[in-house]
Amino acid sequence: MSQEALKVRTMAEVAAAGESVEVLFWVGCAGSFDQRAQKITKAFVKILNHAGVSFAVLGEEESCTGDPARRAGNEFLFQMMALQNIQTFDSYGVKKIVTACPHCFNMLKNEYPELGGNYEVLHHTAFLQSLIDEGRLKLKDGGKFKGQRITFHDSCYLGRANGIYEAPRELIRKLDAELVEMKRCKSSGLCCGAGGAQMWKEDEPGNKRINIERSEEALGTRPGVIASACPFCMTMLSDGVKNKEKEEEVAVKDVAELIAEAEDL
Repeated sequence: MSQEALKVRTMAEVAAAGESVEVLFWVGCAGSFDQRAQKITKAFVKILNHAGVSFAVLGEEESCTGDPARRAGNEFLFQMMALQNIQTFDSYGVKKIVTACPHCFNMLKNEYPELGGNYEVLHHTAFLQSLIDEGRLKLKDGGKFKGQRITFHDSCYLGRANGIYEAPRELIRKLDAELVEMKRCKSSGLCCGAGGAQMWKEDEPGNKRINIERSEEALGTRPGVIASACPFCMTMLSDGVKNKEKEEEVAVKDVAELIAEAEDL
């Protein structure tokens, strides 16, 4: 892995140089601190550099969007976090934000405007699709995933909350993979169990954990890969696959990781 492929500047460095960038890459808490999600961050950075995209991150100036706080009912903490982030964005003149976390995406796109934070916000799958459409990112024919059975799990905040269903699927098709759908998919998709601050609390009474139910559905398609586009979903599905002792046979990967691996980045 070359250092050039992982070269990342901070907004502070860009501003100090008197320059500007096309997009701010909002990494998010999971992408910054969770060891598994860090691999998604690295894969996306490699693709951005490969495609020649001018971008920067906030680094230590990035704070949580406040999504878990608001979902858990702590409105005061949410507003405090959000206003701090908005102040940071505006100090750098941020106009366009891309993030690999649907929770951050939904919050920045739909809930920050009520506090004065108005930006163009894109999920990384939609941004990658736009790079392909513009000819800035050219994919090889499938590579290691050519002909592989891949099923895609719709994140609630990406799918039902924001209507983004096709971008991640188009990216998978670009790999010449066989996209196999679960019975509950797209607008009828089943939550992995992590959304709405559920990630941070004990399970409610029931006869099965919801991530096990969803993982069973995914495994039922006989995939070589279960693809997701959310670090929270990644955790829940990975745990479900391990629970079924299938981790040696079925990989759980983010769409960005699939592209980076297919391109040998």
